[in-house]
Amino acid sequence: MKWEDDDALDAALFALPLEEPPADLRASIFAATILRPAPLFSFRELLALGTVVAVTVWLIVAIAFGGAALFVHSLQAAQDAIGRAVANLTTLAWIAAGAATAIWLSIFTGFQSWSKVKVSQHR
Repeated sequence: MKWEDDDALDAALFALPLEEPPADLRASIFAATILRPAPLFSFRELLALGTVVAVTVWLIVAIAFGGAALFVHSLQAAQDAIGRAVANLTTLAWIAAGAATAIWLSIFTGFQSWSKVKVSQHR
């Protein structure tokens, strides 16, 4: 349905009695939007804080119930595994090759910042 002349409809709508808005409507809108205080922590910070607290509580409970020896043994096993991996000459050679490649590429690109790279790609 297409209305060619909306003047009668507009006149009927404007003739409807409107209720007065509450006196503090503007203040309550500002309080709920613009003047609302910022949250104390962001979602990521709350997630990180909750994770740290959960791991800390878990470690305290594990140590309190006699898991201290097992925990220390696990730390020593992880330390030994990392020590063997880093002491391996092949691993050290790959780390050195990666560092040398990064330095070599940085020299040829002129140590450009990421924002300059993005701008130069759009031109």
